[in-house]
Amino acid sequence: MRINRHILDNGLRLVHSKDETTQMVALNVLYNVGARDEHPEHTGFAHLFEHLMFGGSENIPEYDTPLQLAGGENNAWTNNDITNYYLTVPRQNAEIGFWLESDRMLSLNFSEHSLEIQRGVVMEEFKQRCLNQPYGDVGHIIRPLAYQKHPYQWPTIGKELSHIAEATLADVKDFFFKFYAPNNAVLAVTGNISFEEAVALTEKWFGDIPRRKVPVRNLPKEPEQKEERRLEVERNVPLDALFMAYHMCDHASLDYYAFDILSDILSNGRSSRLNRRLVQEKKIFSSVDAYISGSIDAGLLQISGKPAEGVTLEQAENAVREELIRLQEEKVSEYELEKVKNKFESTQIFGNLNYLNVATNLAWFELNGKAENLLTEVERYRNVTREQLIRVAQTAFRKENGVVLYYRKN
Repeated sequence: MRINRHILDNGLRLVHSKDETTQMVALNVLYNVGARDEHPEHTGFAHLFEHLMFGGSENIPEYDTPLQLAGGENNAWTNNDITNYYLTVPRQNAEIGFWLESDRMLSLNFSEHSLEIQRGVVMEEFKQRCLNQPYGDVGHIIRPLAYQKHPYQWPTIGKELSHIAEATLADVKDFFFKFYAPNNAVLAVTGNISFEEAVALTEKWFGDIPRRKVPVRNLPKEPEQKEERRLEVERNVPLDALFMAYHMCDHASLDYYAFDILSDILSNGRSSRLNRRLVQEKKIFSSVDAYISGSIDAGLLQISGKPAEGVTLEQAENAVREELIRLQEEKVSEYELEKVKNKFESTQIFGNLNYLNVATNLAWFELNGKAENLLTEVERYRNVTREQLIRVAQTAFRKENGVVLYYRKN
């Protein structure tokens, strides 16, 4: 894969890779803003903008219709670190994609009507996902338990429903012009389009958008946790559930790859440790999972599970702790480590056969260093050693580094 780069005078970074096996073109616009950039009393704004960006821009009253007429599709997602928009379109209609994305980077069509519609959509989503769904409020409980200083302490959807309900048009405009700027974005273009054409279209449609004064990110660092934090809640849910989380390193650390491998050793596939030992053999859990948050700043390795009938949350927690102690005391076998590494490699290889996945990945890696790091990602997993895994496990899985939530049915 050949990766090309061009930086516009206004600071927009274009990264490109051509794929002649498709007749489509993908544009991925990644904005360097997420829930961590929100004011603690005005949360949920990054997610609200994910919706507002489809409500019409400066010169285009509706985003979806022209793209659909051109045979294109689009979507977006937000997390605590970034906001990501992408579209695919037939190669002969590629310019329509550049036109659409540039206009909403220039400015949205701010109106009370648009805000009211999207506010309603987001508030309904908050109610459905967090208030009216079993276990939907776990993120709102675990995050502030784990983070007491860093803004990862609230979920992407927002801390409280009232923050979105009370958002004013002035608040929304201020957030947009602070963060949705060419000098705070990466544009990745992939598919059947030459680098020369991608540069020409990027300059034509994005070149005149003014650079903006983006605030320097200066987030409070989460202090080291000194003692275990525990909480019990009762809710109207069908089954008890156990949630555990341990603080881990940030994404830039080489230990990040060790944490990712540890989470897969614990729970990726039927032969993983938690599934094999605690679900299939001992029948302590009906289901159990382990995963890392994947965040840019220091994140969490989380374990969640529903105990089998007749098993208490205390017994379930003790069974998980036994597996974590095993990782601290015994080296993972060469075979087990190699199997997990092979899975990462095959996922990476097959994922990057798709031009849209490549666009998303190029933008992400460019934001966090340089797009070319995509090509050496497998190597970073390959370089993780058994000694590194045991060191990371001993550092992370200390009781005082963890949070535990007992989620009981009432």
